[in-house]
Amino acid sequence: MKAVLVRKADKMGAVLKALDKLTRRDVLVGVPGDTADRDQDEYGPMNNPTLAYIHDNGSPAQNIPARPFMAPGIEAARERISTGLGKAASAALDDRDDLAMRHLERVGLAAQSSIRRYISTGNFAPLAAATLRARAARGRKGALLELASRAAGNAPNNESARPLIDSGQLRRSINYVIRGR
Repeated sequence: MKAVLVRKADKMGAVLKALDKLTRRDVLVGVPGDTADRDQDEYGPMNNPTLAYIHDNGSPAQNIPARPFMAPGIEAARERISTGLGKAASAALDDRDDLAMRHLERVGLAAQSSIRRYISTGNFAPLAAATLRARAARGRKGALLELASRAAGNAPNNESARPLIDSGQLRRSINYVIRGR
């Protein structure tokens, strides 16, 4: 009978190292500081992170209703995000850091795209008449159409003049970064 030598490889150390490396990375989605500035418009010196916060949470003092878009946008992509994070973890466990990073990039892009899509399609409180008049004064045709619709006795809606979208700067500022802790 032939002797068989069995070696037990200690993979636990490699697994812990891979998980530690992966958990030291964050995928952050929102309005990063490098996209904070806006072209000058009616908001003056206000920047994109401030506008995002005000629109997402509302401002009773300014009579601005909350129009949440960050959490609902993430929620809409939950399955893709979860799947991507699982793939990143699997790649990290296989010692494929390059593949794990690609999966994290896909997670960030999925979240970013979903939030931007939600800004374009979400069911938000319609704009106030004063906001519509201000947009109309800047030549926004959709605002003029909505004002005319309301003057004709129709209920306020978002068909012609979308809340959260005027110049598009806020929507374009939604981005993601992968950052080490």
